[in-house]
Amino acid sequence: MGLIGFLIIGLIAGWLAGKLTRGGGFGLLGDLVVGVVGAFIGGFLFRMLGLFPGGGILPSLIVATIGAIVLLWLIRLVNKA
Repeated sequence: MGLIGFLIIGLIAGWLAGKLTRGGGFGLLGDLVVGVVGAFIGGFLFRMLGLFPGGGILPSLIVATIGAIVLLWLIRLVNKA
């Protein structure tokens, strides 16, 4: 997957994470950043757990969305403190 594909997956994952968690998204650019950073976090977490979901668009989207949800949870946890 190229850079454009990675950014599209990140954008969709950030948007999904914003919809699945309480509160709203962060706008187009914010959702993109959350999704891309979430993709890295999700990949790291899945590797730490010994899970390798395989390649393709759907597994990448699932991993990126889970990572973005974790990132949003951490952001909101820090903002409460």
